[in-house]
Amino acid sequence: MSISKDEYSKMTDKASPNSPTILNCIKAFLFGGAICALGQGLWFIYEALGMNEDEYKAATLCTLIVLTAILTGIGVFDKIARHAGAGTIVPITGFANAVVSPALEFKHEGMVLGTAAQMFTIAGPVIVYGTATSFIYGLIIFIFKLY
Repeated sequence: MSISKDEYSKMTDKASPNSPTILNCIKAFLFGGAICALGQGLWFIYEALGMNEDEYKAATLCTLIVLTAILTGIGVFDKIARHAGAGTIVPITGFANAVVSPALEFKHEGMVLGTAAQMFTIAGPVIVYGTATSFIYGLIIFIFKLY
């Protein structure tokens, strides 16, 4: 069975209708803003608990990462992302989701070859790149301070 390009184009248009761009932008803005507001709220709570600046910054990030990992693990984050779209890709939550999702997909292959190995398929390059560029940046700063 062969079909023409026009028929194929009509079939694809019917199968994947255009998404409401303006509505998607509004949802992404609202959900992304809500995630940022949650982070700011955590920041204020940890600061009010008497933590110093380094501690409440770290506690806020860790809480968002753990919360996202848990929500991804129980399947809630994907449901939120279906509505929020790009709004859930706020850097810290998007990264946590990107680490947990591949690990969950391959858990049937075991803890070592499945979950542990696949956890770093997305995070691995980011971690390696971040570490390498930090080292190079530190080396450049060190060299300039020598002179």
